[in-house]
Amino acid sequence: MHNPMTVDEVIDLDGRYVLPGLWDHHVHFDQWAQVRARLDLAGVESAVAAARLVAAHIAAQRGDLETPVVGYGFRDALWPDVPHREVLDEISGAVPVVLISADLHSAWLNSAALRRFGHGGHATGLLREDAAMQVSGEVGTVAVDVADARCRAAAQAAAARGVVGVVDMEKPWSLDAWRRRMTNGDRSLRVAGAVWPERLDDAIAQHLRTGLVIDGTNELLTVGPCKVIIDGSLNTRTAYCHDAYPANGDSADGFGLLLVRLDELSQLMRRAKEAGFDCAVHAIGDRANATALQAFALSGASGSIEHAQLLDDDDVRRFAQLRVVASVQPEHALDDRDVADHYWAGRTGRAFPLRSLLDSGAVLAFGSDAPVAPLDPWLAIGAAVHRTRDGRPRWHPEQEITAIEALTASMAIGRGDTTLSAGDPADLVVLDADPFTAERDGLRTMPIAATMLGGDWTHRIGI
Repeated sequence: MHNPMTVDEVIDLDGRYVLPGLWDHHVHFDQWAQVRARLDLAGVESAVAAARLVAAHIAAQRGDLETPVVGYGFRDALWPDVPHREVLDEISGAVPVVLISADLHSAWLNSAALRRFGHGGHATGLLREDAAMQVSGEVGTVAVDVADARCRAAAQAAAARGVVGVVDMEKPWSLDAWRRRMTNGDRSLRVAGAVWPERLDDAIAQHLRTGLVIDGTNELLTVGPCKVIIDGSLNTRTAYCHDAYPANGDSADGFGLLLVRLDELSQLMRRAKEAGFDCAVHAIGDRANATALQAFALSGASGSIEHAQLLDDDDVRRFAQLRVVASVQPEHALDDRDVADHYWAGRTGRAFPLRSLLDSGAVLAFGSDAPVAPLDPWLAIGAAVHRTRDGRPRWHPEQEITAIEALTASMAIGRGDTTLSAGDPADLVVLDADPFTAERDGLRTMPIAATMLGGDWTHRIGI
């Protein structure tokens, strides 16, 4: 890396803005890197329309009956029809088809794919939660050189948006992959790699702990938190809530799904804490968030609640009291606003309550949950500041925060001092516009002149 005692170059930034480098605190990096190679289902408004896209794609493949068609990005919560394997069977024949939802909590398969991936007896072909994630993991398995090339390109694209670091939540951990990539010269990002419960025993046996620097990576790779998912998502109507959904979704009682009981969660978090791990608990529904906060209190663990999407007023205050970080993806507020207005009617004033969390003394950490939203911190910052896009009215503007608050949430939360001093090997971003006065679209599309990681340029244009 750069030697801070050597002056290599003097650059006149000509009045540009310089900030500490930005972090994305919640990414599924390999899945994000693969999205570019998948059939894009974003914006599809029905099951039938999705099937038409698949049919056109199969026709373009010209007879390849072995390679699965993999699509990504559908949101079926407000569709007028229901995803079913028969809809795909009619247009796919023997070609396996796997369509992954935008929130990663559902996978829609045709009969050929159901047989290939071990779910041949499934009634509808619409898999949820663990079954969906199992299939997503299998179709995401590609040759190492292919995966690394895709991740290298995705890391460079992130650097071009001012990103210097990510918390990689890829399951069950991504530490080995990132060690390999960094050893081979991929040094565009800092990475904190999460560990999931199924690898916690391995991590403990290897004496890993949150914050530990992995040897041979130029101090770019550290061990992240222990990640656990305790409920589903809003799009699948499996986020665990106090109030019932208007339709039952996939849960027996219509309140969503609690995937890990409080006693089990508390025990897991206590064990992680004793081994030196922070905990990152996925909770979207208000009842799931209450459960997660209670588990933090019972276990004494440190860490974050990932998503914190719907909160009771009392629980908003508990984040600060328990020193639990609210790790939020503000762009989801704009992606989910229509679904939330329908399924959480009368409660959306408590959805993504960023202003309330800050006013209570809580710490915010922003991310994208890529590929659920693009790995671009300026989209999160813009959503948090303006609560709208595409000319739509602002959604609950009382929960907007300031640009400086949003920028702070997009920096290195809990990862040391972000103050820049002369002579330091800096992590920084150089902007071609003023982020504190930018209007909505200007903030979301903030032009980046350069990004520096540890004193080395990872992106530079025009300076």
